[in-house]
Amino acid sequence: MQEASHDKTNPPDAGAAQDSTTPAQAAPTASVQAAAPANPGADAAKTAHGVGGGGLSSMQQVVELADGLSTIADRLHERILREIRSYDGRGVPVQVQDAMRRLLDDEMVLRQRANTLYADAAAFVIQGLGQPQSRVNALTAAAAEKIRRIGVIGEVTGLIGGLLSLAGAVASGQPTPIVLAIEKIQLHSTTLDALTPTPPTAAA
Repeated sequence: MQEASHDKTNPPDAGAAQDSTTPAQAAPTASVQAAAPANPGADAAKTAHGVGGGGLSSMQQVVELADGLSTIADRLHERILREIRSYDGRGVPVQVQDAMRRLLDDEMVLRQRANTLYADAAAFVIQGLGQPQSRVNALTAAAAEKIRRIGVIGEVTGLIGGLLSLAGAVASGQPTPIVLAIEKIQLHSTTLDALTPTPPTAAA
């Protein structure tokens, strides 16, 4: 993108201007110069990359969310397969089978919504979210890691529900449901932290 250039030379002497310039050639007045943007090219670049805005305020930030959802779907699929293999050929209890089916359905929906964000990122740019992109990225990254390391896979259903809510809220284009979904993810993430046993400390 080409940035607008500016004449940084000193304006001609007022007396010389009266002798050698016509009104059409006269330098712009101070008020007009003040009204012009200092660097319109840079301002446009900031808008394109979401600089100065909240989360999801650029196409790139929407793609980052899609990346996060895709990673979560991958981790969920891996964890489901690990759960099934843990039975080592023995019959899987009915309730576990039901939970696995629901999570597989959730995995498919996460992938579908991520693909939608990839396909039309410009349509899902949000203005005025009031949440930094760093928080959105951190929540999705933490969710993927929790799913990978969780001991009882059924405990992630609330977290997955929050992520699905976030993916659906982005499609609404409204900041409020997105913020509510982010808070829901944070709540379930904190709950999972509380469920994770603390490693024993070494004896003094």
